[in-house]
Amino acid sequence: MINRTKKVFDGVKADALVTEQEDLRFYLTGFASSFGVVVCDSLSAKFYTDSRYLEAAQNALCDSGIDVLEYPKGISLAELLSGYKTIAMPLDRISANEYNALLNNGFTIVDSTTAFRDAMAVKDEGEIENIKLACLATDKAFEELLPLIKEGMTENEVAAQLEFLMRKHGASGTSFETICAFGANGSVPHHETGKSVLKFGDPVLIDFGCKINGYCSDCTRTFLFGDDGKHEEFKKVYDKVLSAHMLVKEKFTEGMLGREGDAIARDYLANYGLAKYFTHSLGHSLGVNIHEFPNLSPNDKNVFKNGMVFSDEPGVYIAGQLGIRIEDTVTLSGGKVVSLTNSDKKLIIL
Repeated sequence: MINRTKKVFDGVKADALVTEQEDLRFYLTGFASSFGVVVCDSLSAKFYTDSRYLEAAQNALCDSGIDVLEYPKGISLAELLSGYKTIAMPLDRISANEYNALLNNGFTIVDSTTAFRDAMAVKDEGEIENIKLACLATDKAFEELLPLIKEGMTENEVAAQLEFLMRKHGASGTSFETICAFGANGSVPHHETGKSVLKFGDPVLIDFGCKINGYCSDCTRTFLFGDDGKHEEFKKVYDKVLSAHMLVKEKFTEGMLGREGDAIARDYLANYGLAKYFTHSLGHSLGVNIHEFPNLSPNDKNVFKNGMVFSDEPGVYIAGQLGIRIEDTVTLSGGKVVSLTNSDKKLIIL
């Protein structure tokens, strides 16, 4: 973990990197807690926490190169940081009161947001392995879910069953709220899972993911619950969305810009008059958080590199009629896209 603290510290011009935010602390330390502050300088990295976490943190980080200390009772952050002059903090993540209190105590504060963003964008080997574990649990859970889906179940019931199965395969929880949409509900990309009841012939869209060792997976599958003979248009659109998804995997390479990845899918769908129904970006990076940097969006000018992990999720949404999204978590390795979620993407008819 000391490599991550050094990577971020080296990206700021400050005497110390000061990090209180839960997700950023976890990135630096690999230890999850609701309270704490990580202080890194050119000589050391220290994680201060309270008695609820102290023993567990000391055990977890004993070989990490990060010193674990109990946060001194009754002192302010300014007092804890005495001896430093310039400190780096994520300015979009701290309150005005905290910022002003530190300024009033003589500190100069610089922004650590870009250093975190850039460091977290390219995953190390350990991070990739954790994401692979989350993706494997996601795949297994989906495969085990399919035979359990029955007519009359609600969206909530299907989502709950899937979340149980992900936990069964090692997940600590979901990486975001599961989206389960029956029928025309799928035309809303972020449909709120509810009490709609599954009927024979319904399309089903499920967007789901889990966390293992603090790292996320993200996957969407769309399928039919039986074939009532009324889905010829649905099947044609599904084929185009799947082709767009696979084309990204074939053509997107290291060194391309995010917007170029988005264009691969969007331009393909445009050939069939479907691009106007593709109402979101092709994908987003993920890791500790389900949405990280950079994105595959029409305006993203960032260069994608080996070790970046992101989603490939083209979709078509026709209001009141249908919604189809096919999504995998993928990474760039050896210059090429490698899929980390691998459950079946051909159109499933239960």
